[in-house]
Amino acid sequence: MYLLDTNIWLENILEQEKHEEVKDFLRTTEESLLNISEFSFFSIGLHLCYRNKKDDFMKFVNDLFIEGSVNLITLMPSDMQHLIDNSRKFDLDFDDSFQYTLAKMNDLTIISYDSDFDKTDINRKTPIQITA
Repeated sequence: MYLLDTNIWLENILEQEKHEEVKDFLRTTEESLLNISEFSFFSIGLHLCYRNKKDDFMKFVNDLFIEGSVNLITLMPSDMQHLIDNSRKFDLDFDDSFQYTLAKMNDLTIISYDSDFDKTDINRKTPIQITA
């Protein structure tokens, strides 16, 4: 199962440089294997609404959760000590530590373009590494 980092979703939504790689990954991967953190979900909402792309956000919500079967997962307040410990251990910022902690707790592979995860003990993948 996979935890898709915020940058993967935004790459696709905003049709950035690697959006075709992301589209191929999303097209060929069973949706029930895909997870998004609550942190990423709200970050994407903030980002799109700030850019006045509210309709794009609602399409995202519809595609993932209403018509789709992507899993929304989160950390609980009792998990914050793990998040802080991981942040210190691997020198991660809050959002990367959030993703890392979720991935570790749920035995998920992180799909991300963020090389900060390479400092950790998990095996980060990019979409093309999965589909190739």
